[in-house]
Amino acid sequence: MNKLDAERQKEIQQAEELLFAGPQALGFAKGLFQGHFVSDWVMPYPRIPAAQQTELDETLTELRKFLDEHLDPVEIDRQADIPRSVIDGLGRVGVLGMTAPKEYGGRGFSQMANCKVLEEIGCRCASTSVFVNAHHSIGIRALLLFGTHEQKRKWLPKLVTGEQLGAFALTEKEAGSDAANVQMQARPTEDGSHFILNGEKRYITNAAIAHELTVMARTPVPAKDKTAITAFLVTPDMPGFEILEARMPKMGIRGTATGRFAMRDVKVPKENILGPLGKGLKVALTVLDFGRTTFGACCTGAAKTCLELAIQHANRRKQFNKTLGNFHLVKKKIARIAADAYAMEAMTTVTASFIDRGLEDYMLETAMLKVFTTERLWECINDVFQIYGGSAYFVDLPLERMLRDARINQIGEGANEVLTSFIALVGMRGPGMEFKEIYDTMMKPSRDRMSKAWAAGKSRLGATIRVPDVPVQSEQLRGHARQLGRLIWRFNFAVNRALITYREPILDMQLVQQRIANAAMDLFASTCVLSRKDSEIQFGRRNGDAAAPDHSAADLFLRQSFRRIRGFLAGLTDNDDKSVLATADSCLATPRS
Repeated sequence: MNKLDAERQKEIQQAEELLFAGPQALGFAKGLFQGHFVSDWVMPYPRIPAAQQTELDETLTELRKFLDEHLDPVEIDRQADIPRSVIDGLGRVGVLGMTAPKEYGGRGFSQMANCKVLEEIGCRCASTSVFVNAHHSIGIRALLLFGTHEQKRKWLPKLVTGEQLGAFALTEKEAGSDAANVQMQARPTEDGSHFILNGEKRYITNAAIAHELTVMARTPVPAKDKTAITAFLVTPDMPGFEILEARMPKMGIRGTATGRFAMRDVKVPKENILGPLGKGLKVALTVLDFGRTTFGACCTGAAKTCLELAIQHANRRKQFNKTLGNFHLVKKKIARIAADAYAMEAMTTVTASFIDRGLEDYMLETAMLKVFTTERLWECINDVFQIYGGSAYFVDLPLERMLRDARINQIGEGANEVLTSFIALVGMRGPGMEFKEIYDTMMKPSRDRMSKAWAAGKSRLGATIRVPDVPVQSEQLRGHARQLGRLIWRFNFAVNRALITYREPILDMQLVQQRIANAAMDLFASTCVLSRKDSEIQFGRRNGDAAAPDHSAADLFLRQSFRRIRGFLAGLTDNDDKSVLATADSCLATPRS
C-alpha cells in the first residue's frame, strides 16, 4: 500500500469513527437508501400527549403575552443586544429550561413541545430564538445528556431559570464544520487532578455572557501517541480565561452575543469532564442533533411569518387596478411559501418525535431537517421580499432584517454543503457495504463470506424488485402513497447504480452526492407531509368534522417534491458536471491581477 492509499484508508477510518459506524437499527433515512420504507418511524403522525398539550398550550399563551409586551425585535437588532429583562422573562416562563427534568427546576417538556415554543419565538425574532437555542438546545444540552447527577445538581438549577447562562464552544480557526479538527489542547497535571487548557475559540454564541461553557479540547489517549476530543465544563472566572472579543459585529442576528475567547493555562478540575474522557466528539455531535431539530422549529416559525406577511400585502397592495393577490406570479410565490411552511412543520415534528421516543441513530434525519428547512426559509424570505418589492428594502419593514438574519442558517451548526455530503455518504454506506461483501466473495470465495454475500445479495435483489408499500389510512391519499413508494424504489435503484458505476471514487464526487442527498431529503419531507395530512384527515373524520381542513398546501408540496425528486435522479445521468468542473478548474488556475 503506497502512502496515498494509506492516507486514504486513514481518512476513511476516521470518518467511520466520526459517524459511529457499526451495527445500527435501520432508521427511516437509512432505510430509504436500501429501498425500504420504515413506516413505524413516521406513521402514524406523532402527537403530543393530551396532558402535556394542555400544559404546552398554557405555556404558549403565557409566552405570547410576554413576547407581545416585552420583545422588540427592531430594538434588539438596532442595539445589537437582547435586554436582560427579556432573558429574565424567558426564564420565568420556563423557556430556558424547557426540557430539563423537573427535579432540577426545568419544565420536563418533550422535544416536540420544545419545538413548538421555539417556533413561536422564531416567528418573531431570530436573534432571540438563536440565543435560546444556544443556551438550551446546545449550551446545557450536553450537561442534560452526559452530566453526572452531581454535575447536574451543581449547575442546572441556575441554568434552567436563566439566572446563569450557558454556551457551547466547539468552533475554532481550523474547526467548524470539520468538528473533528479541534486544536485546543488539554493536558493532565502530574497528579491527574486537573487538566490545563490552552487555545482559542471563535464564533461562540453567548461566549461573553455565559456563566458555564461546554468546551471541546484534545486530551492525550493513555498509552497511545495520539489525542482525542474531550468535553469540559468551564467557567469564565477560572484564571487564564480571557474574552478576546465580546460581541463580534455581524450582518444578522445582531442581538446575539457572538464572541471569541482564549484559554491560557486554564486549570480545570477533572470533575468537570463531561461524559467519558476522549469521547467529546460524540458529545458534540449528539448535542448538535438536538440543536438542528430546534433549528428546524425556528425556521418553521419564520416561514409562517413570511406567509402571513405575504398574504397581508397581496390582499392590500394594488397595482394596475388589481390587488397583487390577483396576479398569478404572486399567487405562485404565496402557494410555494404555504406548501414549504406546511412541510417544514411536519418534518420538524416527526424528527423531534424520534428523540422523544428514544430511537437511535437519527443523525441523518436531523441533518436533512437542518439543510431542508434553512434552504426553504431562504426561498420563502426571497419570495415575500419580491412580493413587497422596493418597500422591503427599507428598515421600516421587518423583511430586510429577516433576510440578514436568515443567511447564517445555511452555515451555522454544520454548513449545508458539508451536511449534504454527509447525508449522501452515510446513507450509501449500508448498500455500499452489501455490494462490498458480494465483490469480496467473488474475488476470494470462502464459506464464511458466502453466507454473508448471499444475505447481502438477497437484500439488494429484494429492494430492486419490490416497490415498498407506504401505508396510509385515507383513501384519497393512496395515489400519492403509491407515487412515493415508486420514487423510493427508483431512488434505491439510482443509488445502487451510482455505487456500482463509481465505487470508491464516489467519496469525492460531491456533485453526485448532492443529487442523491437532495432526493433523499425530499423523500423524507414528502413522507412527513403525507403522514401529517393522513393524520389530519383521520382526526377530522373521527371527530365528525364536516368542515375538513384545507389540504391544498400539502397536495402542492407533494406534487412539487415528487417532480424535484425525479429531476434529481435524472440529473445523475444527464448533467453538465464535467463542464462545470473544467470551467472552475480553468478559473482557479488562471492568475488574477
